[in-house]
This record gives sequence, C-alpha cells and structure tokens, in this order.
Amino acid sequence: MTRPRLFLLLGLVLALFNLHAVAAGYPLIVQISPTTSITAVASYLGGTVVDSIPEANEYLLQVPVVPVLQPLPLLGIGWMELNSGVTLPPLPHLMYLQVAPNAAADWYKTQPALVLIKAGKALAYSTGRGVVVADINSQVDYSHPALWGHLTSGYDFVTSKPSGATALNQSSASYLDQSSASYLDQSSASYLDQSSANYLDQSSASYLDGLNPAYSHGTLCAGIIAVVAPDAMIMPLRTFDDNGSSDLFMIAKAIRYAVKQGAQVINMSFGTITDSQAISSAVAYAQRENAALAASAGNHNTSNPQYPAAYSGVATTAATDIQDVKASFSNYGKPVYVDAPGVNIISAFPGNLYAVVNGTSFSAPTIAGTAALLRSQESTGVVSRVAAGAINIDVKNPNYANQLGYGRIDILKSVTSK
Repeated sequence: MTRPRLFLLLGLVLALFNLHAVAAGYPLIVQISPTTSITAVASYLGGTVVDSIPEANEYLLQVPVVPVLQPLPLLGIGWMELNSGVTLPPLPHLMYLQVAPNAAADWYKTQPALVLIKAGKALAYSTGRGVVVADINSQVDYSHPALWGHLTSGYDFVTSKPSGATALNQSSASYLDQSSASYLDQSSASYLDQSSANYLDQSSASYLDGLNPAYSHGTLCAGIIAVVAPDAMIMPLRTFDDNGSSDLFMIAKAIRYAVKQGAQVINMSFGTITDSQAISSAVAYAQRENAALAASAGNHNTSNPQYPAAYSGVATTAATDIQDVKASFSNYGKPVYVDAPGVNIISAFPGNLYAVVNGTSFSAPTIAGTAALLRSQESTGVVSRVAAGAINIDVKNPNYANQLGYGRIDILKSVTSK
C-alpha cells in the first residue's frame, strides 16, 4: 500500500472511530473476517494483541484510545466491544456445617429441596452416565469427598491468562451470584430435621469470616451437580479468580473451550447486565454444537435481564423455596425458563465441610444436573424436556404470574417424559 493511501485510510479510521486520547490503555474485543489480518487491525488502532479465540476470529487488544463501537467493514471488522469485568464484594458472615464421622460424603442428596423435585427417584431412570458437565466458576476443592470421582482435570483460565490481558471497570457489574447468597443462621436450621439431619453435628457448626469473594462458589455448585447427576463427569473451568474477578473475553473462551473438550452441558452460575457480543456468540456456538446451557436468573429481585441468562435457548433458572414460592431475592420475568430450589440449599464446602446457601447460583446447577440426566437418555431436546417436567407454580406466586417460566422442575417427570 502506498504512503498516501495509508494516510487516507488512517484518516478514515480516525473519523469513523471518533477517537479521544487517554493516558491509559483499554481492553478491546474485536471480531474480524477470516481474511482480515489482526496484526494490521492492531496496527491501525495503535494497539497490541494480547489474547485470541482463533476459531471465532475474536481477539483481545490493548489499545491507547477508545473507539466508537460500531462495525467497520472497511477494515474487515465485524464488531467490537470493551472487555468489561467485575470484582465481587466481600462474602457475608458465613456459617458452615460439620457432619458426623460416619456420614456419607453425599448425605445431603436427601435434603428437602432435592426430595421436592424428586431428584433421588429420577436416578432409577438416568444417572447422567457418559455426559460431561462443564461448570464455569471459581476454584473447586478437588479434595472434597463429595466430589471424589466426579471431576475431570478441567482447566484454569485464571493462571493461564496472558500477560497484559486486562478488563475494564472491574466493579461495574455483578457476575457471581454468591455476593447476595446468605448462609443460614444456626438458629434457623431446624428444617434440616426433615432430612438427613442426624448426620449433622450442630454443636460443631461454626462461623467463618474473611474469605475471598469467590471462595466456595465453585465447590458449592459442583457439589449440587454431583448429587443430581452422580454418574456425569464435571469439568471445572476456573474462570473467576480468588477475588471473584473475571471478564467477558475469558468467559467467552471458557464456553467455547467447554464445547471443544466435549462438554454436552454447561452450567453458568453468573451474570452481568452487559449484553456482550463475545458471550452471545460463544453461547450460540455451544448451541449449534448441541450443548445444553443452564444459567442463573440473578439475585436482584428484578425482571431486568442479566446475561447469559437472557440469551435465547438458555435454560435460565429462578430460585424458589421449599413451598414453591419465589425466593425474595430471585429475578423473574421474560428471561426465566424454569424454576428450581435456591433457598436453604446444602452442598459441599471447601475443607471437607458443608454449607447452607441461598441464590439462583445454586438453582442453576440443579438444572445442569437435570440436563445431564436427560442427555444421557438421548442427545436431542434436552432443554425442552427440562421444561416438560415443570410444574406451574403461578397459584403460589400471584404477584409473579407468567413471570416464572414453565414452573418449578420435577426431575422425575422430565426423565420419564419420553
């Protein structure tokens, strides 16, 4: 290219981008055509390439100025967006449970919430054998007895994050729903007497403070999948660091990685108000590859969408209690596909412990486990069969009629819906 033509092209780029100079760099996700050179694009923008998803022609650049985010076919750019991220607030004052020495590692599988949805009875028809469930989450306690034999090696996107890869505005959105999940006060745990409470050593119940924001989230979610679909394999994809931080590009990479590594089901217990093209395209890719995706609706008691829950075809889950009443914190509205218990849920907690938690984060893995049972039976129609077993609960939620999707799941009905 001649020098005059290059200067003309650069002038057009500057005009189209409406650039404004800033002192610091910005992380920019760029999607380009297969015939476009990312090196040339980075050069035009005065930036550097720090990460990539080659099969999607998506790249993470660090650029010195913020462009107007619009398609630029002239340069072979399909779309661009800033790489947004989040840092979670500190965890609340937590209570964990210790169990009697003779308790089975999966003793919590008979808790009231799972009895309500007939999780145990469904295992006579399917256990999830042969299915891989990817869980995009924080670090998992591989040594927890409840997870022995249930985990693959997974992948750690946090430690493998390329040097120079950053996210913008870390506190601008809420990803992991752990931040609004509370742990039962010891005095309110009497409902456990309905289940396997004889295993609990209540005298040893203790409080735990000062944890990192993402501590326990991955272990709790994996523990739920493990008892709902005990013969499925869980692929832990560490995408949130110990401070609870992740970003759009890393999550998009994790979704695509899960599919390429053979996951037929993906659990996404996180959300953001940002409608991200990177995550949307990764979700669409997973769906084209026949993966079933479950996501938490969010914990802000609003009908406003969060993503990826609001994307079409995702089994988005609101949280209900043992009486089939919408949890006070749970989102509702058009994005909700089905409902699952998300109040007073017992699951595995790091350090060979157990905890009682609330949140749509812990409803979503129940749906992911259900999808694994169904995928083990047949490869198609998984998400629709989750809904086929749902029970309409509008009569118990008059203020949320037609805003809780198909209703609260009944796993036994789903696995026998063929």
